[in-house]
Amino acid sequence: MEEMNVDLQLTAEQELMRDSMRRLVAREIDPYIEKHDPDQPLPKPVFVTILTKLAELGLTAARLPESAGGPGIKMLDYGIMFEQIPPIVGLSLIAHEATVARLSAECNQDQRRRFLPDLIAGRKIACLGSTEPDTGSDPRGVKTRLTRQGSSLLLNGRKMWITNVSACDLIIVTCMDCRDGEPRGKVVKVVLERDRTPFEAREIDTIGLRQGMLGEAVFENCVVPPENVVESKAGGTEVLKSSWVINRPLFGLLAVHLAQRAYDIAIEYAKVRKQFGKAIGAHQLVQKNLSDIVTAITTSRLLCLHALSLVDHGQPADGAAAMAKRYAQNACNEAVWQAMNVLGAMGLSTEAKVEGLYRDVRMVAIPDGTNEILALIHGRELTGFEAFRGTGRVVD
Repeated sequence: MEEMNVDLQLTAEQELMRDSMRRLVAREIDPYIEKHDPDQPLPKPVFVTILTKLAELGLTAARLPESAGGPGIKMLDYGIMFEQIPPIVGLSLIAHEATVARLSAECNQDQRRRFLPDLIAGRKIACLGSTEPDTGSDPRGVKTRLTRQGSSLLLNGRKMWITNVSACDLIIVTCMDCRDGEPRGKVVKVVLERDRTPFEAREIDTIGLRQGMLGEAVFENCVVPPENVVESKAGGTEVLKSSWVINRPLFGLLAVHLAQRAYDIAIEYAKVRKQFGKAIGAHQLVQKNLSDIVTAITTSRLLCLHALSLVDHGQPADGAAAMAKRYAQNACNEAVWQAMNVLGAMGLSTEAKVEGLYRDVRMVAIPDGTNEILALIHGRELTGFEAFRGTGRVVD
């Protein structure tokens, strides 16, 4: 059997990236977050300020090669830095940066020239509208329509669960192309620039990550400039799938970040809180809880970084990415819960902040594939059988 060498240690350069990001967060991001209401979305000017700081490190276009205006970094390195970012910012960064990648992949040269520079620089905010009230994981079920009326193109429909929509300057909308008068055509994308094509958007109250900008959009006879229709040559479905392969481990790392913060609170509390004449950290079951928390954090982190490393090496990563997000969310959800248990009654208080982390980590389970969908994606890779839509066919 051929010997396999595995080195799980970060390189000196990767440690520098991680530590630089930690310092940036402490200096340039956390102060903004801490001075705003934890139950209200961050104001747009604040997020633009944060986004420009992340742009300086190339994180607003992390997936793009240097030839396309990106930093040309490895996805593994992106993940190492991304874990350090507060999740309310990380959630918005995923939406923005993935939209930049899709615009670069699907747009023509003129569209890229018009849209990308301000987004890469962090001066404008982007997002993607694909999910609808009746359509989540099946993009072919969209009901939003692009129609022709005289010389105008009109967009009508509704999109939900869009990160950044309330503050965005630009949104890619997935819709059915009905310009030829047919009731149902092919799936197509259009780009709406907020200053040219106003549309209604509102934020959605959620259980966690309440400082984030999650909302819905309604398009009523929105006039779409013909030059903003994306005639993708890259294959829109494939581009979407390739973005999911990176997004999913990143969502897993959001959960890791939250679990790590919960652990940091729990371990400090376990060292100072005394019961029965000694610190509770000296009790066997508390030590077991702390061990379980660290195990969940470590395994989740490794699975997420492994999936990103597969992308770097050009290897199939659909199953690994699905597994990483599903496992990380479940394991870290339990880890934060265990941290609350270590704090006992104090864990139920808002003062200790762990209950807020628990609400936040619950949010990670839904975006870019629920646990159930992710299990089927992984199962498809393992067995070679398609479980979606009940076909049971063999996957090519």
